[in-house]
Amino acid sequence: MSDYPRAIAPDDRVEAVPRRIRAYLAGELVLDTRRARYVWEWPLYPQYYIPAADVNRSLLIDEHRTERVRCGTGQVHGLRVGDTVRPSSARWYGNEDVLPGLADTVRFDWAAMDSWFEEDEEVFVHPRNPYARVDAVRSTRRVRVELGGVVLAESASPVLVFETGLPTRYYLNQTEVNFGHLVPSQTTTSCPYKGRTSRYWSVRAAGTVHPDLAWSYSFPTSALMPIAGLIAFYNEKVDLTVDGERLARPKTHFS
Repeated sequence: MSDYPRAIAPDDRVEAVPRRIRAYLAGELVLDTRRARYVWEWPLYPQYYIPAADVNRSLLIDEHRTERVRCGTGQVHGLRVGDTVRPSSARWYGNEDVLPGLADTVRFDWAAMDSWFEEDEEVFVHPRNPYARVDAVRSTRRVRVELGGVVLAESASPVLVFETGLPTRYYLNQTEVNFGHLVPSQTTTSCPYKGRTSRYWSVRAAGTVHPDLAWSYSFPTSALMPIAGLIAFYNEKVDLTVDGERLARPKTHFS
C-alpha cells in the first residue's frame, strides 16, 4: 500500500467543465468556451474536449485523414496562425463513433497552444483534475534533508504540500537550507496546481553534482501562496527524516 492517496478516475469518463476555457496561439484566440468536457484518457488527469462551435475554425487545417482512439474516430487537423503552424494538433469528432457527450467536439494537443486559461488564470502542463486536491499546510514537524551523509537542510517550521497522487512535499525556509552545497540550475518546470518554478538547484555532495534536486516557486498560484519563496527537495533523490523517522524514497518524480 502506498503512503499517499492515488488519483483515481476511470478511463473514458466524461464530465462537464464548469469553468470558462480559453487557449491562444501566436497571440490569436483559438478557442473560448463555457461548455468544455473533461475526458479522462487515463486515470491521473483529464483533457479538454471543446465544442466545435466555440473554436475559431478558420485556424484549422484539414489534413484529410482520420485517427481512431478510444474516445472515437476523429478528423485530424493542424493549426495555422500566420507563419506559426502546428501540424496534426487537433482531432475533430463528429456525430458517429464517439463517446456520448463528445459529438462535434475538438480535442487539441495541449503543447500546440502557447497558453491555456481557466477563467483568467493561466494553467500549465494539463487541465487540473477536479477530483484532485493540493493543500499547503503549515507544520511543526522536524524535517532533515540529507544526501550521502551531508545535511542539506533542517527545519522545525516546514510547509507540507499534500497533492493527490504524489508523496508529501516538504517546503523549507531559505534560511534553513545549506546553500554551500547547492548549485543554481537553469531548469524550470510547471505544474497545473502550483504554477511555474522560479529556481532550481543541483546538489554538490562528496565531490559529485546531483542535478536538479531542489526547486522554489516565487509566485505560485493563489491557493499555494504558503510555499512562496520556500525550497523543496525531491523525496525520491534525497534522504528525508521527519520527526526522527527516516522515510523510504518513493518512486514518483514530479515537483
